[in-house]
Amino acid sequence: MSLDRLGRQPALDAITRGLTLWRRSIQVRVVASTVVLSALVIGIMGWFLVQQTRDGLLEQSEDAALSEAARVTAETEDSLAAVPATETDVARQLTDLVDPIIQLGDARDFSVVLSGPAGEARITDTARYTPLLDKASVPESLEDHFDSVAATTAFTYTEIRRTATNGEEISEPGIVVGSQVQLPADSKTYTIYYLFPLTEEARTLSLLQRAMLTAAGLMVLLVAGVTWLVTRQVVTPVRMARRVAERLAAGQLQERLRVSGEDDLARLATSFNQMATNLQRQIRQLEELSRVQRRFVADVSHELRTPLTTVRMASDVLHDARGDFDPATSRAAELLQTELDRFEGLLGDLLEISRFDAGAAVLEIDDINLVDVAHRIVDSTAPLARQNDCLVLVEAPDHPCLAEADVRRVERIVRNLVTNAIDHADTGDIVIRVAGDDHAASIAVRDHGVGLGLGESALVFNRFWRADPARARTSGGTGLGLSIALEDTHLHGGWLQAWGRPGEGAQFRLTLPRRAGAVLRHSPLPLVPDDATEPVA
Repeated sequence: MSLDRLGRQPALDAITRGLTLWRRSIQVRVVASTVVLSALVIGIMGWFLVQQTRDGLLEQSEDAALSEAARVTAETEDSLAAVPATETDVARQLTDLVDPIIQLGDARDFSVVLSGPAGEARITDTARYTPLLDKASVPESLEDHFDSVAATTAFTYTEIRRTATNGEEISEPGIVVGSQVQLPADSKTYTIYYLFPLTEEARTLSLLQRAMLTAAGLMVLLVAGVTWLVTRQVVTPVRMARRVAERLAAGQLQERLRVSGEDDLARLATSFNQMATNLQRQIRQLEELSRVQRRFVADVSHELRTPLTTVRMASDVLHDARGDFDPATSRAAELLQTELDRFEGLLGDLLEISRFDAGAAVLEIDDINLVDVAHRIVDSTAPLARQNDCLVLVEAPDHPCLAEADVRRVERIVRNLVTNAIDHADTGDIVIRVAGDDHAASIAVRDHGVGLGLGESALVFNRFWRADPARARTSGGTGLGLSIALEDTHLHGGWLQAWGRPGEGAQFRLTLPRRAGAVLRHSPLPLVPDDATEPVA
């Protein structure tokens, strides 16, 4: 693993945990959504208030700057009007004009730039200005406005740049107002620029913004806390109901919700408890009924064994002496013997089913070779196969296919599958395929009989179920073989699955874990046989 991936792993883990918490917690989603929406609304309102305050401060500053500039300009014009007509020294008049304004600006915190004459010189050429002020603080756009004589008073916003006494460059926002005056000495028009700093307004706006951000943050935290408390009052009973429901699902039917108050959640808890009580009563009734049924089947099976033994003894005597009887009586003795064999098998299956239902079935685990099991089953069912004119073949690898299982139960499963295939094998041979790997071992029994219809592969393991009730059981089966085989498979933690298609036969696949108690993930053999045709759409 690279160093970059190692560095990103904690972040990825945190993101994964966050997404998991988001998916699983209603409370987190509600609180997060409320906080986001609240932050959005507060942000919009705060932005609107800041903008309104800013516009108000600027409007007030504009009015003050224009008023101050107009007053100073008027005083300057009055002083220029008092100059004697014989005074023709332009430099002296310019000095007398700008110096008082600069002094006044120092007292009232504004700067001055004198430019002119209009249309003849720019600020950078002949300007007189407040010491340490950068003349470039006056925008060129405003200079362009005053290039003509008799231009109206105008203003604009700018960055006022000056040099402090310690040599530090200072820049601050400001308003520059321009007004024109006529100098009597040369009868030319000069422009006076007044630069008013907006430092106090900027501080006020910054203070307001910090206050708004602080208030917004506290408001969002308050909303988050209130939302958390409110949702907790609703989510906590829901979580309690979930935990109680999980315990009920686990079989703890006595669990109930604690009811407090008379609100909607209390009524919900009451209804939940009533539902749990009704379910408990119904489940107990069903358990009692099932117990009675199992006990009845077990008792009947045991009780029938005694008279069956007597009947068996009599049937054996008759069967041994059937040669001395007439043909009809001899045939009746043979039929009696056959039906008694089937009846004994049915009693044995009923007793086995009752043990499964009671949970009394246990395994005798040993290492078994499924290849040997397949050959033993073929040998034991050979007479039945010959009787039905079919051949049972084994396709197995050269090496053993081992599994930890109960050999008696596994042989019973495979025997049931093979005899069932023989019963339904109208044409073709029956093939037993065996395969295994490090994790599982499997046996598949394939026949080419009538097959299974749509949905019958799930019903075939039901007790006493038959695809064709009119079809005779040549093997003398009881109708419980596949049900017992399925229970035996589940006891091993394995799979018993069926595939079938009308006219193409069926295949039953048994899959067992290689190690007892292991969880199956796959089967070494496919459920659908290789010779099956594709279904027509």
